[in-house]
Amino acid sequence: MTTSRRNALKLGLLCLALLAGGGTESASAQARNKFVFANSSAFDSLDPHTVFDQGRAAVRFNLYDGLYRFVDNPPKLIPWLAESHTVSDDRKTYTFKLRPDARFHDGTPVTSADVAYSVERIIALRKGPASFYLDLIKPGTTQTPDPHTVIFNLATPSALFLTTVPDILVVNSTLVKSREKDGDWGAGWLARNEAGTGSYVLRRYEPAIGWTGQRFAEHFAGWAGQPIDEVEFRTVLETNTRVLGLMRGDFDGADGLPYDQILRLKQSPNVQILEQESMRIFLLALNNSKPLMNDVHFRRALAYSFDYDGFIKNIMKDSVTRNPGPNPVTIWGSPAGLKGYSFDLAKAREELAQVKQPLRKISINSLAGYSESEQAAVLFQGALRQIGVEADIDVTPWPVVASRFAKAETQADVTPVWRSTFYVDPNNWVGEGFGTRYHGTRTMSYYSNPEFDQLLDRALLTSDHEERRMLYEKMTQIVSDDAAGIFIYNTRWYGPYSTRVSGIRFSPASNGNDIRWASIKR
Repeated sequence: MTTSRRNALKLGLLCLALLAGGGTESASAQARNKFVFANSSAFDSLDPHTVFDQGRAAVRFNLYDGLYRFVDNPPKLIPWLAESHTVSDDRKTYTFKLRPDARFHDGTPVTSADVAYSVERIIALRKGPASFYLDLIKPGTTQTPDPHTVIFNLATPSALFLTTVPDILVVNSTLVKSREKDGDWGAGWLARNEAGTGSYVLRRYEPAIGWTGQRFAEHFAGWAGQPIDEVEFRTVLETNTRVLGLMRGDFDGADGLPYDQILRLKQSPNVQILEQESMRIFLLALNNSKPLMNDVHFRRALAYSFDYDGFIKNIMKDSVTRNPGPNPVTIWGSPAGLKGYSFDLAKAREELAQVKQPLRKISINSLAGYSESEQAAVLFQGALRQIGVEADIDVTPWPVVASRFAKAETQADVTPVWRSTFYVDPNNWVGEGFGTRYHGTRTMSYYSNPEFDQLLDRALLTSDHEERRMLYEKMTQIVSDDAAGIFIYNTRWYGPYSTRVSGIRFSPASNGNDIRWASIKR
């Protein structure tokens, strides 16, 4: 058993121990209008400018706010901390007017200085959403002519900027500055505390267990109906523990459940299953930079070695849609009739015969707590063995996998993983996934192709939608031809919730983590 698997088991046992004494707590939670969510990955940090994945999205959507916000499905942008915005004729100057009634959790008014500090902090930390702004917003160029006006002066026109504005989550600059140490932008403090305006105020945080928040009654958006007073996002790695907890009423929601467990939950009188089309693709992310993996024939051999239909029919029970390319089937940017690859070991062997480099054992890093990721790794390992390629599987929690993506040297050869919706544009998937400009920030491939990069540069500048469509279709075809990733399916969202819960407002951008809209029966 690997060290990472032993650690995951220990964490699962800790959560079981917590649940063993949870009967009284559950009844108490109901009495005081508390919502408990069983999260399939750990909250190792609360910093909104470094945490940038769906596994920890609850931090961003409940403790913090941005200028605009994505809601509903299909996702739409609505004003949030900002009331409105204007754009200059040259598309380089964006002026936002802030709401005058927004307050941080300590009662401090939100000002343009907080917005400017927040974007400067994002750029300086170079994590999370930083890749959206590194080439676009130069340090010191954001203007604050008055407390309720913030002006972003872009280095170049951008087709994406407005869609990424929700990711400029605003922190209390006075508070965070007071916690800075040795020029760290308060990173050490903000990893375990919060300084936001969000719908919930942090009350308790323990990295191995999760976090709890209390409803911020003075939130500028107000409250309707019977909102949830207290939320707890608890780390529960074991799938069966999440399922049993939902059925018993210990949990009010959960994520990361395979479809066979969704079917199991459908039989429980205590559970409801909400269903929506998502924009979250499942792929085998390939590290194109490593020896052997940098050979297109080897990558094609890998692409022909995954049993797509078997995985979707037998493991996923036809609960998902085959997705042959890097973009979800629900968005524009993929060429018509894109077929991708099929399971064909004869073709895999033909491609393997053209590989000049000596074969070696490859590494597969699957996600602990996500059974589909582990099952895909095992299925793939078996097929590879049939063509003469050996593979080792390492199972680690998402924060470990995410940290490995930060460097080409540490990312595994193959990672069965999901790519989620952070903004609604094909660049969120094919652009960030395979553009050289995103290496070390948003990539999962470390793929390099000058032709692809030239097309991407054009797509990021032009405002002509049809031109952008054509460019992203070309990029998608290039990635497919080069087998730069192995693309498997597009997810349907099955939100398992307690029957006590109502009003969940699903958006592919928040993946159901935005709890402010929900109510719970006492």
